[in-house]
Amino acid sequence: MVVGQFVDTYPPSVDGVGRVTLSYCQTLTAMGHEAYYIAPESPNAEELYGVPVILSASLKVPGELFRMGLPGLDPSFRRRVAEVPFDIVHAQSPFLAGSEALKTARRRDIPLVSTFHSKYYDDMLAKTHSKVLAQSVIQRLIRFYDKCDGVWTVNNATADVLHSYGYHGEILIMENGTDIEELSPEGKQKMDARLSLKKGVPTLLFVGQHNYKKNLHGVLGACAILKKQGVPFQLVTAGDGPDFSDIVQEAKTLGIGDQCQFLGFIGNRAELMALYYRADLLVFPSLYDNAPMVLREAAVMRTPGIVVKGSCSAEGIIDEDNGFICENESAEAIARTIVRALPMIQDVGERAQKTIPVSWDSIMRRVVAEYQRLIDGHVTPLFDFD
Repeated sequence: MVVGQFVDTYPPSVDGVGRVTLSYCQTLTAMGHEAYYIAPESPNAEELYGVPVILSASLKVPGELFRMGLPGLDPSFRRRVAEVPFDIVHAQSPFLAGSEALKTARRRDIPLVSTFHSKYYDDMLAKTHSKVLAQSVIQRLIRFYDKCDGVWTVNNATADVLHSYGYHGEILIMENGTDIEELSPEGKQKMDARLSLKKGVPTLLFVGQHNYKKNLHGVLGACAILKKQGVPFQLVTAGDGPDFSDIVQEAKTLGIGDQCQFLGFIGNRAELMALYYRADLLVFPSLYDNAPMVLREAAVMRTPGIVVKGSCSAEGIIDEDNGFICENESAEAIARTIVRALPMIQDVGERAQKTIPVSWDSIMRRVVAEYQRLIDGHVTPLFDFD
């Protein structure tokens, strides 16, 4: 099977969707299929990921980590895409990547799948400060999903979000997986060299894009409350983002800067997994994320997570069983949950490891079966693509 995975970020480490796309490509390749990672180029990308890659010309977007692809202005990109005999294409993003995937599918008369990953309305509203413009973008996205042969989401809560946007078609739940692996001695050694942790002091961890939409305010505010209450802690964060500098400054302003370590982006997976291993508790009170990979990765290393009640991230988390749920996203609620969680982290972490991670191999067997079903049953659409 030859599959085109279209996404708007490269290298994959830029965001969770890119990392999911890379895992799709790598696992499909290991299973004997051809899976192409198709995205905008990134001048800073140095790693080789062991999968075929087709990159288009791109333009830096001011104030953002990602680059905007310019496939229509890149004849070499279009030629390379045209040369690949795809059996099916998968849009992991509905924007320019989705448009290119749709064009490819219609020109080849092959199925198109798209996965809905993110709360795009929230993103558009934050950028435009206009409900009218944000809703206009959502309506356009719904028209895109209506043209797909298969629409997937990563959990039931995310499907509810897509339905709330106005999509009325069938949705298949296709979870994200994770690599289930042992702790790497080399990765642990390198990570330990980067950390300066105090023995016997609980280590709190945040991993993800350093963007205030992830509720970093709540994380830092909770830590400030813990300090005021005399509760010992040390906070470590991993990731980069548009608000990184402001977050570091906020920690200093709150008087907790000496108890925080901001590691920045960690591209080496072995080191990242070692960081999860060294942490006691993953604090992830984001209302924005849908099915964060960080919860699964942390669970592999027996590190339980804190999520917010009613959030998409909380799906599958049972309070004080395989994780911890705080009643809302406020700093006070997060602080209370951290204090409640610390005496139970070992037992809850072991339960998290047993119940949360699902291997990419297992997920990808379902993916391949669904791809094949769509290929076998594909019918030429009755409308013309414009």
